[in-house]
Amino acid sequence: MSHAAHKQDLSAILSIQDLSKTYAGGREALKGVSLEIRRGEIFALLGPNGAGKTTLIGIVCGLVNPTSGRVIADGHDVVRDFRAARRTIGLVPQELTTDAFETVWATLSFSRGLFGRAPDAAHLERVLRSLSLWDRKDARIKTLSGGMKRRVLIAKALAHEPQILFLDEPSAGVDVELRRDMWNVVRELRAAGVTIILTTHYIEEAEQMADRIGIINHGRLIVAEEKEKLMRQLGSRQLTLRLAEPLSAIPASLARFGLSLGQDGTALVYHYQKDGGQERIAELLRAINDSGVPFRDLETSESSLEEIFVSLVSARQ
Repeated sequence: MSHAAHKQDLSAILSIQDLSKTYAGGREALKGVSLEIRRGEIFALLGPNGAGKTTLIGIVCGLVNPTSGRVIADGHDVVRDFRAARRTIGLVPQELTTDAFETVWATLSFSRGLFGRAPDAAHLERVLRSLSLWDRKDARIKTLSGGMKRRVLIAKALAHEPQILFLDEPSAGVDVELRRDMWNVVRELRAAGVTIILTTHYIEEAEQMADRIGIINHGRLIVAEEKEKLMRQLGSRQLTLRLAEPLSAIPASLARFGLSLGQDGTALVYHYQKDGGQERIAELLRAINDSGVPFRDLETSESSLEEIFVSLVSARQ
């Protein structure tokens, strides 16, 4: 493919170009996905089960061969220059896969060597301390709890000092304490310039942590946008008026506002976009006042990233 056909963003550390994957049997897991991941960002990839998230990670990490398209990781083609590309990437998988009979320290040392890095005890110590594993460094992995094993997987992924870190469903089945520690480590890594890509079912986690959000569905990337911009553009707000007595229907004088009746007629609900829409509220409140509908109080709420995600995915079934 000519360079003219794909102008790579030079600030991108990971460039995914028109990636497709069809498995034997004809299942299309990815359909022409293109995505540039910027150096030093936290990017959350959201999508229902079977949407293509795991296939995408597998291709970038060299575990799955693409049917077409290419991936450039920190300047290296992941197929043509597999070893150099893979050295720049750390992967924390969903499954607990470790050499159960090895010690924590031996596992990290081996993993570091596997990626061609010279021994560096000080780096491994820093990683273990950041994950509250230092006092378990000589323990055999099979003796550790599930939460500790998950910490070892994260440490193992960081042993060779990758520039890109994939966290595949990092919070699945993880206790609150580990989740908190893990996100502290992620913030420290990001501050040190590491690029982090995570897939998650915990959308509030993406809302809290990510700079940008990508949503994948049926093998297609349907949106990749700055989190704040996504929530501003797609988020809606809701004004709920609690009524003093129930209404059986919305008065004709209020028809133009597109209100809905909620809670057995005891609430009037008004939806409006975050961008604009506020000025109509004053008009609505005056109209309600004029119509003589008595209300006790009013409250506003705004849509979460979860609601945006659900509406985007269901709109494209």
